[in-house]
Amino acid sequence: MATAKAYGALSADAKLAPFTFERREPTADDVVIEIKYCGVCHSDIHQARNEWGNSRFPMVPGHEIAGIVTAVGANVTKFKVGDRVGVGCFVHSCTQCATRDVDLEQYLPGLVQTYNDVEADGVTPTYGGYSDHIVVREGYVLSIPDNLPLDRAAPLLCAGITLYSPLRHWNAGPGKKVAILGMGGLGHMGVKLAHAMGADVTVLSQSLSKEADGRRFGADHYYATADADTFTKLANSFDLIVCTVSSEIDWNAYLGLLKIDGTMVIVGVPENAIPVHAFALVPARRSLAGSMIGSIKETQEMLDFCGQHDITAEIETIDIKDINDAYERVIKSDVRYRFVIDMESLF
Repeated sequence: MATAKAYGALSADAKLAPFTFERREPTADDVVIEIKYCGVCHSDIHQARNEWGNSRFPMVPGHEIAGIVTAVGANVTKFKVGDRVGVGCFVHSCTQCATRDVDLEQYLPGLVQTYNDVEADGVTPTYGGYSDHIVVREGYVLSIPDNLPLDRAAPLLCAGITLYSPLRHWNAGPGKKVAILGMGGLGHMGVKLAHAMGADVTVLSQSLSKEADGRRFGADHYYATADADTFTKLANSFDLIVCTVSSEIDWNAYLGLLKIDGTMVIVGVPENAIPVHAFALVPARRSLAGSMIGSIKETQEMLDFCGQHDITAEIETIDIKDINDAYERVIKSDVRYRFVIDMESLF
């Protein structure tokens, strides 16, 4: 076993601080990765503060991991030392159950999260990317295209796939009108991806303060949702709305922006139950749906797509010692658009 340097939380009310732990011994099927960069996801904050009620401590957050392979097991065939790789939100899944589907593994039993979980042995804790290295089974390691800088590619491992999956599933592309609700760490990726897919892209944001950015990322239209006229102008307009916000909104008003057979997909999880009136859905055969990350297969597809279209996240790079301040800024939406930790700052 090798000692890992990290930043971790010892309890829900503790600030993240230097922490060391023992990574598991690599097996013949494992890849050892030196972590160069790790993105900061809002879910890291929820987990570190036990806001979802399922946290395990001590905890090392981080599931937007980009780094370099430093060792491979004897059975590994896809990777070699020196490869540029990533690790996303999970590091194992059920490989035995009859219901296994590699296209939908993120929705099936047996998923092992990159952190705040236990390995497939049911005992060994999983610790995430706010650390110097990680040991991962070959089948859960992803290739990062050579033209994508590792720091800007790291958020693709969660924010990128979280938007790519619903856009692909609901067929965003030429002839489709797609709205991205929210222009934050998730939303800005949705704009870039939907534009690259050929859709007509609209940003729905509380104000017009980020309009220049939105248009630079590929938005064809940009509307302020604080303006009540927006909902009149855009009624019955969209084939697809992807909702990236987790704050309280008027769900019925947004559903009214969908065309007949349009779908609104939730990827940002609100704290409270969603109040939806049947008449927001029934008269136009509209749908309200949800989506969660993507399979390993789809995540690699997303990375390859981003490589082909030169798509990366807009980031602010920080030292690990600034992680607690970064958490507070994420809560205030004071980042354009994703924090990424330079893990060299651990040393």
